[in-house]
Amino acid sequence: MNNLRDKTVGWDWLTILIVSALILMGITNIYSAAYNPERPFLFDLKTMYGKQIMWIGVGLFLGIVISLIDAEYIRKLTPIAFVTVIILLVLVLFTKPINGARSWLGVGPFGVQPSEFSKFTTALMLAYLFSQDRGKIITKKSLFLALGVVFMTMLLILIQNDTGTFLVFTAFFFVMYREGITFDPIILFFSNRILGMRFKQTWVGIHFIPVLFIVISFSIVTLYLTDSKHTFSFLPGYDVPGWILILSVITLILTIAFFLNQNFSSQRSKGKLRSVILIVYFVSIGLVGVVSYTYLNVLQSHQKDRIDLWLGKIQDKDGKDYNRNRALAAVGSGGFSGVGYHDAILSSPRSQHVPESETDFIFSVYSEEWGFLGSATLVALFTILMIRIVVIAERQKSRFARVYANAVAMIIFYHFSINIGMNIGIIPVIGIPLPFFSYGGSSMMSFLIMILILLKLDSQRKEVLA
Repeated sequence: MNNLRDKTVGWDWLTILIVSALILMGITNIYSAAYNPERPFLFDLKTMYGKQIMWIGVGLFLGIVISLIDAEYIRKLTPIAFVTVIILLVLVLFTKPINGARSWLGVGPFGVQPSEFSKFTTALMLAYLFSQDRGKIITKKSLFLALGVVFMTMLLILIQNDTGTFLVFTAFFFVMYREGITFDPIILFFSNRILGMRFKQTWVGIHFIPVLFIVISFSIVTLYLTDSKHTFSFLPGYDVPGWILILSVITLILTIAFFLNQNFSSQRSKGKLRSVILIVYFVSIGLVGVVSYTYLNVLQSHQKDRIDLWLGKIQDKDGKDYNRNRALAAVGSGGFSGVGYHDAILSSPRSQHVPESETDFIFSVYSEEWGFLGSATLVALFTILMIRIVVIAERQKSRFARVYANAVAMIIFYHFSINIGMNIGIIPVIGIPLPFFSYGGSSMMSFLIMILILLKLDSQRKEVLA
């Protein structure tokens, strides 16, 4: 016991307290959402709440094991952990699909989801690669290796048809941005090596946030307009496809940008500006083409329906949009103070009004029972947790710990915002659990391991790490 106490000295107890509160609130909520009057015992392993407690116990056991491992060994073992999970992601492709996705590996009567564990192993691998650079600037080698790690994992998850987890992995690009990585090295690489253009320094000044905003905006517009039947009638008897309108808008914006810069650029810079505008134009065409092709030929029908419902292209409240519509109704029925614990009507297991109320729509159960006050408390706890993790990240002396901590903060932010967004109708239903709250053994274990590794690294922040 003394050895264990020594190993946990310096752990951030505020983070432990918040996570413990979320887990306790989550298991209480699952007990209400999945309550079986024939099996009221909380620890009954044949019930969802019993299994969830079991997975929490497994996670705590892993926490004790992690607390005994030195932080430096965690860094050294990172490549092995990452490769192991990648192998599992490959093996899962040969399993039978469940609900249209090949995401589960059977372990006796239980199943595990390797994609859940790939979140923290990829975060560790990202931190491991960036920690190899001793200077303040991330080298091109580390950048392209990191992009390869992220894209390879995303591809394997996309093949599994796990769209939700696939989207979560875009969180790592924000982590790269925090480390000072912009699109400039990639632009320089392609312009110098492929196009033969010589930019000796960061001339374009394109950074991650504005580029991301533009990409998301064009992608949403493309999704709205991309439809084999969606055209615009500008002249009688002449219909123009929506994607042509998108390219026209892109051309107009780039043309305006070009002429605005004519009065503020030197003659030498004008040639580079024209080349950059041409590159951006063709990249924009490629973006529109990829998004449109993915929507028409890659996404399954139910995935396209969710996007169309979110964009308002179709209306079907009692059909295709039933899940989201019923969850939103349950959230609204809670009012200011809620209907009371175990007194939910719309989201109760008895009414079967809200499907998947224990997993994807767990927030609707909580909101109906505890109302706005309870929901605000839950949002406040998650917000404090994420801020606390960012604080932990910024006080690290090693790049490895800082990158990993920022990755954990972004992963939790994605899960939190998307899951609650689904429940209140502002984000399409894509199946992402609420951390420490939704039912799911793989998710619970993954987040517990994720947090416990963070706490361990932080507890040894004063020691020398890469």
